[in-house]
Amino acid sequence: MEAGKAGRTVKDVSPHEFVKAYAAHLKRSGKIELPHWTDIVKTGALKELAPYDPDWYYVRAASMARKIYLRQGIGVGGFQRIYGGRKRNGSRPPHFCKSSGAVARHILQQLQKMSIIDADDKGSVPQLVLFFYTLNSFNVSKNRTFILWMFL
Repeated sequence: MEAGKAGRTVKDVSPHEFVKAYAAHLKRSGKIELPHWTDIVKTGALKELAPYDPDWYYVRAASMARKIYLRQGIGVGGFQRIYGGRKRNGSRPPHFCKSSGAVARHILQQLQKMSIIDADDKGSVPQLVLFFYTLNSFNVSKNRTFILWMFL
């Protein structure tokens, strides 16, 4: 690296900025195949309607990639708990409800197809994959390079 320019990781950048910029990058790359049900699917049993944002799938994929970076060995069940929430039951008491497993599974398969994450022979044990991205391409900060280590 050049003198005076320190390497930055995902942990050094605001989560909101990173997810927003990485979602735009995923959309621009065109490597993620959107399923035909993205405009009508609910993201969990706790939701009443589908997401309003037409790019919600890219945002969820970017968020999941960041979560995998921060927390090794997370699978579909872990993502169901992370993106789950309180289900309103009308006059009955609310309870926690998991989010959709199909959405999480499909995004993990797409990230694996793009070689952003990688699984070993057993399918769930973390295996290291190294990626170099520039924060300049994500419009987060100028002329900064960081190493993104992805685990699954």
